[in-house]
Amino acid sequence: MLSFRTFGGVARPFATLGLLGLLAVSVSACSEAATEPVATVRPVKVVEIAKADATRELQYSGSVKARTEMNHGFRVAGKIVERLVDIGDKVNPGDVLARIDATDYALAVNTAEANLMAAEKQVETVRLTQGRAQELFGKKFASQAQVDEAQLVYRQAIAARDAAASSLQQAKNQVVYTELKADRRGIVTAISADTGQVVGVGTPVASVAVDGEKEIQIAVPETDISHFKQGQAVKVGFWTDDQLRLAGKVREVAGSADPQSRTFSVRVSLGDDPRVLLGMTATVEAAVATRRPLASIPLQALAEKDGKPIVWVADRDTSTVHARAVTVADFAPDGVRVAQGLQPGDLVVAAGTQFMTENLKVKLPDATLSQEEQPVAMQATSALR
Repeated sequence: MLSFRTFGGVARPFATLGLLGLLAVSVSACSEAATEPVATVRPVKVVEIAKADATRELQYSGSVKARTEMNHGFRVAGKIVERLVDIGDKVNPGDVLARIDATDYALAVNTAEANLMAAEKQVETVRLTQGRAQELFGKKFASQAQVDEAQLVYRQAIAARDAAASSLQQAKNQVVYTELKADRRGIVTAISADTGQVVGVGTPVASVAVDGEKEIQIAVPETDISHFKQGQAVKVGFWTDDQLRLAGKVREVAGSADPQSRTFSVRVSLGDDPRVLLGMTATVEAAVATRRPLASIPLQALAEKDGKPIVWVADRDTSTVHARAVTVADFAPDGVRVAQGLQPGDLVVAAGTQFMTENLKVKLPDATLSQEEQPVAMQATSALR
């Protein structure tokens, strides 16, 4: 009995140790299984590079202006006593825009009239003197020298009378010039002087945009100015109405760059369309041939590595992605134009590039996106995040 209990008492610890050993082996096996790497396969959106574009669109914005804008100023100096127009008023030829004080100019007319009257009296006097000298010469009581002198005095009186008449006409013109009138039909765009202000000859008082042909002025950098030629046809769109698109023509290309912005001024003329209003914002579009074909990709497909632009290209055979350096030509509203680094048929990751690593295993879609479907691919970034 005693030996049985002793055996039983010894047997329990051995059984417990065996059970603990089995648990330790199981835990070790689980930890080894947990440390084994699990391959990550990430689904991606891709676009297939089509044949590169042989042309590209240049777009520049500007505002609609009148082809001719006139700065009206008085032809005489004086104090403005009345302004008859405001900004936005439509004017016709002969409409009075403003008036200056005409008191002094009216007095000048009175003086000129008096001078003319005196000159005419002088002409009558010397005419009588000339006639008397001619009569005395016929009777041998006057010499030829006296006759010649009388004729000379008469001619001087005639010249003085003509000068007085011209001075009178000039004085009358200055009275007329105290009214500032519109020369052509248009709309007032600016007021530079107001009632009570003393202005000099030619000082701008009101600006009038002449009705008729309109134009758009754009600033083009020197890298693209060679693509704009006088007479070149362009397309013009307007921010206020996407459906409003007109044909334009390059009217003028500046021969030198602006010293501050280093851009060239280009003026594009438009027809007289009532839908186009002065001051509207317009976009000028010109299709130009590229020196080398450009491939288009979505903006989300462009990434950066070591400070240089790259894209992630998917390999159809291995379903892995690889970084490829590219040369960006320019940015367009629909994405990025790439000059070098891509070939037709390449599969470019269109979204989620921040998750890509070299040789990452990816799941390609059953059908790749065409370039017409690229906007759909651009919306996939949030889904990948």
